[in-house]
Amino acid sequence: MDEPSTAGRRVAAFFDLDKTVIATSSMFVFSRPFYTQGLLKRRAVLKSNYVHFLFLLSGADHDRMERMRAQLTSVCAGWNVEQVKSIVAEKLHELVDPLIYAEAIDLIADHKIRGHDVVIVSASGEEIVAPIARALGAAHTAATRMVVADGKYTGAVEFYCYGKGKVTAIEEIAAREGYDLADCYAYSDSNTDVPLLTAVGHPTAVNPDRSLRREAQGRGWPIVTFSNPGPLWARVQPPPFTMVAATAVVGLSAALTGVISFSVLRRRRGR
Repeated sequence: MDEPSTAGRRVAAFFDLDKTVIATSSMFVFSRPFYTQGLLKRRAVLKSNYVHFLFLLSGADHDRMERMRAQLTSVCAGWNVEQVKSIVAEKLHELVDPLIYAEAIDLIADHKIRGHDVVIVSASGEEIVAPIARALGAAHTAATRMVVADGKYTGAVEFYCYGKGKVTAIEEIAAREGYDLADCYAYSDSNTDVPLLTAVGHPTAVNPDRSLRREAQGRGWPIVTFSNPGPLWARVQPPPFTMVAATAVVGLSAALTGVISFSVLRRRRGR
């Protein structure tokens, strides 16, 4: 059955980040530079590696996400926010670029061609998620926010963008931007994001953990596999001719936006 027309209505595609757009945990990616610049202690790095191993092995269930939240709050108390932002900005392209799924890039480009806004929704910290989202050309970001006082994290969480918290975040964005969630799309790998997926009209399970796979099969949701992370620039391809022909005006603008985003993200070494 054809999807109802959304002509004249604003539509968003909400993407989880970890293991959906990138092949690992975005928080873990920056653990080494955080360590080398004195933010993380060796014991915290080892603990982070262990939690990351469990995350890759069996996904992000509720208990594991709560442990990750507790770890985040305990280790980041006292960190200088501007130092964190500086590290992420300096290492973003080197560390994140090779981890982005080519299939996710294609899907993001497809949504842009169709005139949809792309929104990254992640339980990771805002200072990490927002720069990645901007590099991907996302229109909006929803992420976990920590309490800051005198330029430093206090260790308290202002907003945890996880589970039903993600629904709260996308509802706020939808109300502000004029999206009807029944027209919108969502993509995630984790059963903890079932609330997010059920909040939109077009959910898709990406690299689903076992629980989400069962849920998706039971609900008749599409299931897709992303398995091709690596350098972006070599993988950027023009959209299919038929798609461009069908959406000529919107497609040209979106394609140009996408190419600019990819160029910014790649920033070849040696410049």
